[in-house]
Amino acid sequence: MKTTIISVGKIKEKFFTEAMKEYAKRLSKYCKFFEEVIPDERADDNYSAAEIEQVKLKEGQKILNRIPKNSYIIVLDIKGKQLSSEEFSKKLSKLALEGKSDITFIIGGSNGLSEEVISSADFKLSFSKMTFPHQLFKVILLEQIYRAFKINAGEIYHK
Repeated sequence: MKTTIISVGKIKEKFFTEAMKEYAKRLSKYCKFFEEVIPDERADDNYSAAEIEQVKLKEGQKILNRIPKNSYIIVLDIKGKQLSSEEFSKKLSKLALEGKSDITFIIGGSNGLSEEVISSADFKLSFSKMTFPHQLFKVILLEQIYRAFKINAGEIYHK
């Protein structure tokens, strides 16, 4: 299975990048893992709602251009469906059984995702109604993908 994460904004904190590297290394046992980072567009605090929408549109176009052809798209969206770790692992397993061996997860930047990106999704996933910094969330997503592969492989992983 090929797993890609497309996210907006570079991660500067070394402790986050080290955690992501560790999970990427662990994932290599189960899938081909790729990461695409889209530079975030400048958006000052005093931008209007219309200007923020333009920022999201620009970032959204860059995201859409990076999605691998024929990939199953999962956007991370606060309005998406919440799944337990076991349900998430079953979802990934079911996709594999259906022949969907290329999955792309999309994490938006600080302003969120454009409607165009959200509407392109095959599945909208929410981890919580809370808002997380995208740097931390990327680590959480990687851990959950890793956990799902471990569960699907019948391997022990703490609950």
